[in-house]
Amino acid sequence: MKNNTTTLHDCTLESIRFGGCDNSEAMVWKLGLDVELRAVAVAMQCGRGVIGPAAKWSREQLLQWVKEKRARGEAVHTVYESCGFGYTLHEQLSAAGANSLVSTPMRLNLERKRKNDRIDARELCVRLSRYLDGQSHELRPIRIPSRCEQQRRELGRQREFWKREVRRLENHGRALRIEHEHETLEAGWAGPRKWKRLAPQCSQFVREQLTPVVAQIRSAKAQLDRLSEQIESLVKKEQIPVGLGALTVSLIEGEVCQWERFAHRKAVGSYTGCCPSEHSSGPIQRFGAIDRHGNKHLRVLLVEAVWRLLRWQPHWHARQKYLLKLRHGSKKKIAVALARQLAIDLWRWRTGRASAQELGWSLPTLPLPEQPKPALVFTKPHQPRQSVPQGGTLLDAAADPKGSSLRMGAFHPQALPQVQARHHGRRSPLTTARIGAGDREKPPHINGKPPIAEQTDPWEKPQKQK
Repeated sequence: MKNNTTTLHDCTLESIRFGGCDNSEAMVWKLGLDVELRAVAVAMQCGRGVIGPAAKWSREQLLQWVKEKRARGEAVHTVYESCGFGYTLHEQLSAAGANSLVSTPMRLNLERKRKNDRIDARELCVRLSRYLDGQSHELRPIRIPSRCEQQRRELGRQREFWKREVRRLENHGRALRIEHEHETLEAGWAGPRKWKRLAPQCSQFVREQLTPVVAQIRSAKAQLDRLSEQIESLVKKEQIPVGLGALTVSLIEGEVCQWERFAHRKAVGSYTGCCPSEHSSGPIQRFGAIDRHGNKHLRVLLVEAVWRLLRWQPHWHARQKYLLKLRHGSKKKIAVALARQLAIDLWRWRTGRASAQELGWSLPTLPLPEQPKPALVFTKPHQPRQSVPQGGTLLDAAADPKGSSLRMGAFHPQALPQVQARHHGRRSPLTTARIGAGDREKPPHINGKPPIAEQTDPWEKPQKQK
């Protein structure tokens, strides 16, 4: 009778270590990875065997090991948490033939108060094994954006970096003057006009220290303007709702990457992180602050856009819904709720599920084509003006007493007393018009006051006429 039991010589050392053997089930490798800059902590399981202690490999060793297993026809599954190292390792593992997953960051061990790279790698391997067995709640894989999507998203985040840099430099210069002169600097103090006015007010030492800061601020603002123009140009040819802005729409789409990847409205709201937290039990239901389990850059853009839409889009359906609460409730909480609704409305608009008019948004009107200006045509016959001899002003009252003659500084004889009464006797270019050669002009008044002989005491009682 043939002995079917395995011995040490029938299996390799690697199969004995990880509890598997050379059968169809043992040919599936599951790797939990904790990524560092120079090394990777790897915990692996073969089939349904025991998870061995984690070891640290270099990236080159890990990729070479994956290629060897794939060359033998064995399946390799890997998982690691998304982090600041991006998706380079995921792309390299996928190119080597592994089925790579990138999960959202999570608290892996809720019981033990110990955390290191090897423990995290082992916990990830345990969760990956359960995930492959059908327990989808063990991991939350994320969608990996393409290289083009990553580069577009990076434009907006670089712009945010330069905004913070400008703010940091301005605050640094403001703190410097406060410390040495007990004076501050106004907003935008590094601008050409403001700095030209503020520089003489500073001491020589402070001015010497602020001069290189001014150059850095202007360079950062130039970079910021260049990025803003580049981002706006991506959606410049589209009709954007009033108050939303091409820059905001382009930044939001850069963070979302692709609106079609959301299957329903709840997925959109969850991605923003504006969903309320909950602590309920039985009939008692309690909601708290938002959970912030989403894209923080997108959340900031949505909240900023909400305040503009509340002003420029009075017919937005979400504004009409929360109008009573906006007048009598907490506006900040309602703005966060509207930010979640705005993300859903943008998803519906961009995927064609609803038009801008159905959402209550008004689009900007297209500018009319420029038309050539009509040539000036003089329909009124020109009549020669008559000059008054002996120093009189030009007067053509018969032709146009209120038109051309007024523009030339002359008046109709009947209108002259009214003009003099309107100016209260003050000398002006309009009241110097003389009618005829025999009319004499009164002496000019000093500082708008009549001569002393003509002045009256304001406290003197008027005398009764007999």
